Amino acid sequence: MKLEQNDISLIFSQTNIPDVFFTEYLSQANGDFVKVYLYLFFLSKYNKDVKINDLSKKLELPLKTIQDAIKYWEDAGLLIRKNQGFVVVNLQELELNKVYKPKISMSADDIKKISESKSRATAIDTINNEFFQGVMSPSWYGDIDLWFKKYGFEEEVMIALFRYCFNKSALHRSYIATVAEAWNKNKIKTFSDLDAYYEKQEKVKTISNAIRKKLRLSRNLSEYEEAYVSKWNITYGYDMDIIEIALKKTTSKFNPSFEYMDKLITDWHDRNLKTVDKIMVYMENQKNKPVQKTDSNKKNASFTQRNYTDLNNFYSNV
Repeated sequence: MKLEQNDISLIFSQTNIPDVFFTEYLSQANGDFVKVYLYLFFLSKYNKDVKINDLSKKLELPLKTIQDAIKYWEDAGLLIRKNQGFVVVNLQELELNKVYKPKISMSADDIKKISESKSRATAIDTINNEFFQGVMSPSWYGDIDLWFKKYGFEEEVMIALFRYCFNKSALHRSYIATVAEAWNKNKIKTFSDLDAYYEKQEKVKTISNAIRKKLRLSRNLSEYEEAYVSKWNITYGYDMDIIEIALKKTTSKFNPSFEYMDKLITDWHDRNLKTVDKIMVYMENQKNKPVQKTDSNKKNASFTQRNYTDLNNFYSNV
C-alpha cells in the first residue's frame, strides 16, 4: 500500500487533522479504527510502501482489525482505493462538496423560505450549541433542513430528536435518520404528538417489566416479545389486567409462549371483548362447550405432545 509524501523533516514536521474529523467522524468510529486512520493520515506525508502486516505490528492490532478499519474508512469516503494502495482524502474538500452540492439544486424560493424561518434558524442554533458545542459541521445544516422537509417536524420535535440520540450516545446521521423515520411512522409532527408517543412507550415498558417479573425472567424482553406487548397495549388497547389473564392461562398449561398468548389475546380483540368481565364470561362459555372427540391415535398423540392451535380445546381445559 503506497501513500503520498511531502519532503519534510520528521523532527520538525506536524500532522494537522482538520476539525471536521472530530465533529463528523470521531464519535462514530471504533477506537481502533480511529487509531488506524490517524496513523495512515500521518504516513500519507511520506512516500513509502506500507504493508498491512507492518501496520498490524506497529499499531499492535490484529490483522483483521487493520483490514476492517481500512474497509470502514473506505466506506466512509476518507480513503480511496487505487491499484497500488490508497489515497487519503482531503477532509475539508470532502465536507465542502457535501455542503455545496445540495445547494446548487435549491431554488430561490427554497433559500428564501429558509432565511425567513426564524424559528427554524433558532432551532438549528440550539442544536448546534447544545449538542455540538457550537462547532457543528456545515454539512449538518443540509441534513436538518432535509429532515424538516421530509417529515414535517416542528422545531421542538427536531431538537427533541437530537436530544434523544445524544442521550443514547448515538449522535450520528444513520441513527438519527432511523429514529426520525420511526417517529414519522408513528405520525409524530408536533411536540404534543411526541409527548403522547413517549407516554405510550412508557406504558408499554411498564407492562413489559411487569410481565418479565411475573415470568421471573432474569433478562429483558426481546425485541420481538416487546413488539407483542406493544401490539396488545397500543393497537388493541389492553392493559395489564387483561394481558395477565392470558399470562395466567398459558403459563398454567405449558411453558410461557408469547406467540400463543398473542393468539389468545388477538382472539379476544377480534371478538370485541374489551373488559375483564366480558373475557371471563366468554372463556367460561367456551369451557362449557363440548370438545369434539378424536380417534384413539390422535388422542394418544395429543397425550404426549399437546397442540394448542385450536383455542376451543384450550378453553375447554382451563
